[in-house]
Amino acid sequence: MYTVMILGGAKGVGLEILKSCHKKGYQVAFCGRSEEHGKKIVDELNTSKNIYYHTLDLNNINGLESYHKETIKRFGKIDALIVYAGISPIATILDTTDEQFDNVFNINLKAPYFLLKHVLKHMKENFSGSIVFFGSPHMDYGHEDRAAYALTKSSLYTLSNHIAHHYAKFRIRSNYIVMGWTNTEGELDLREKEGMDETQLMDLASKHIPMGHILPPTEPVAAVMYLISNDSSMTTGSIIRITGGHFI
Repeated sequence: MYTVMILGGAKGVGLEILKSCHKKGYQVAFCGRSEEHGKKIVDELNTSKNIYYHTLDLNNINGLESYHKETIKRFGKIDALIVYAGISPIATILDTTDEQFDNVFNINLKAPYFLLKHVLKHMKENFSGSIVFFGSPHMDYGHEDRAAYALTKSSLYTLSNHIAHHYAKFRIRSNYIVMGWTNTEGELDLREKEGMDETQLMDLASKHIPMGHILPPTEPVAAVMYLISNDSSMTTGSIIRITGGHFI
């Protein structure tokens, strides 16, 4: 049975991908910080056989190897890895604290890198695999108050291309999805802290996104499902922009 591993998956677009993979009949491993929240998702999907949740703090890479090992132990293999988890602290270069910098690099870049250390070895041995990175329009230079975040997303793009170039000989594919402004729980929480409700967020987004509205969390799912399927067996080193025409 096809097995998908998600770095993240408990919220936002990652959760929508989890649901889509489950509906497709795939075995899925996902992770997050709250054991209670993860168990609730598994229970809501009414299955424990084909879904595995691993409690994990991405600020610390020590748990990544155990996440990989437990996924292999339960499902026997990993066919696809989706790198979704990430944070977006609001800070210019002038405002960024040491703690903010470490947090965003630990979660957005260091955790994916060291999980890939284990997953790539496994995929290389199996002579197959598909990796999908989630990026952002901030990858080019980003808003002034997203400096460190922009650096992590551009680095993930380089990492995706590095894998596509050097691991194609092992039939491992790597592709990068640029996800635009999306109506996730994290975005809503962020705007609420700024004193903005969902209606105001929608109005603001409509003025900046050329297609006229913010992305729903389900929007990128079809692209992910294609990139992890055999239909994209020759697709690697690609970038797909799902942004409604929004460039930063």
